[in-house]
Amino acid sequence: MFTSVSSQFFLSAALVLILLASSVAAIHARHEARRLFIELDAQIGIRDELNIDWGRLQIEHSTWASPGRIEQMATDKLGMRVPEPAAVVIIGP
Repeated sequence: MFTSVSSQFFLSAALVLILLASSVAAIHARHEARRLFIELDAQIGIRDELNIDWGRLQIEHSTWASPGRIEQMATDKLGMRVPEPAAVVIIGP
């Protein structure tokens, strides 16, 4: 009778320890999932801000590289002009 009571006690103690360990593991897993979700949300916000900046940069690039702007800059800052038709020489093959 002593061995069955003692074995039942050890079995109960082992089951309680397993239950506690699994509870702690579940709490840790949930905490880690929440932490990772918060980090994911922050990264998504950063991604959205970068996408907005990229769109602005594309608009700025298209503005600065437009043919009309380039022609205006060549005329104003470099003093370039379209040559007279008589000054154009076409070289053949």
